[in-house]
Amino acid sequence: MMFQAEILGIAGCLPDKVVTNDDLASLHPDWDMPRIAAKTGIVARHIAAETETACDLAFQAASKLLERGFVPKQEIDYLIVVTQTPDHLLPSNACQLQARLKLGSHLAALDLNIGCSGFVGGLHLSTSLIQSGQARNVLLITTDTYSKILHPQDRTVRALFGDGAAATLVGCSRSEGRIGQFVLGTNGSKAGDLIVPAGGFRQPRSEQTAQQQVDAQGCVRNADSLFMDGQAIFTFALTEIPKSISQLLKKADLTAQQVDWYIFHQANRFMLENLAAIGRISPDKMVYHLESIGNTVAASIPLAMEHYLIDQRIQPGQNLILAGFGVGLSWAACHVVWGQASATS
Repeated sequence: MMFQAEILGIAGCLPDKVVTNDDLASLHPDWDMPRIAAKTGIVARHIAAETETACDLAFQAASKLLERGFVPKQEIDYLIVVTQTPDHLLPSNACQLQARLKLGSHLAALDLNIGCSGFVGGLHLSTSLIQSGQARNVLLITTDTYSKILHPQDRTVRALFGDGAAATLVGCSRSEGRIGQFVLGTNGSKAGDLIVPAGGFRQPRSEQTAQQQVDAQGCVRNADSLFMDGQAIFTFALTEIPKSISQLLKKADLTAQQVDWYIFHQANRFMLENLAAIGRISPDKMVYHLESIGNTVAASIPLAMEHYLIDQRIQPGQNLILAGFGVGLSWAACHVVWGQASATS
């Protein structure tokens, strides 16, 4: 027997601390923040406190979602945490959150280290578990504190990323809502285009990896911090995502006109506008939610969905196309029909 999966609810969490473009300009007078804002569409981002972790943000988001009572805690059979900034090398954030959230010991818990395609990738796994009857309800949490792996003088990434978490409950369909077809892909040969080189066992952190380097554009970084080849990632996304959306629409037997919202990973506004242009997506169907929170990695899609749900722009019965892309390099897209049972409050 095949069960149909549906998104039952979403809840987000952002850290209290906010860093504005004016704050960055005061720290780095040589940074052209008006130009950066015009291109990225970002004017502020939430930043985790020094002792605040991805697990802490995840706990707050999940607690908010569970308080809404979509299902009893004991009926959650699987906990998936998507993060690239775990609290510890081991154990996983998922195992720690099982205890903090007081979920049942029958529950399976695991982390996915997958990045900006992680929400859709996590939806794929969650949907498969429900369709196969292996789980009744899956709690999918996407959470990252990229601010902790950014070099403070690297303007290519510091102005982009913000911290945040989102908890999404996936369960058996209660209404017309459903999670439909998926298209996923990976090109690991380009993994070096978006990477933190040091910190693992291939290249442990050391005095040498901590040494700062200045590139031709004057950006400062070291091997302990995030490196992103922005042009390479831009080219990758504009090559793979339009193809994936075309494949997805065909698999889902949808026309572009039948799609109500395109909710892509909120990388930056320039990226989203170009994806819309290449994919011939109507500007009024493209979701934007990054101006005040930045690029929140795997949490960006559910945070954008929550924002549009609160504003009542996403309505029951609407067709949503979700697409994430980034670290790996990896990409994932899916079709979702929003349901009456789904809610944010």
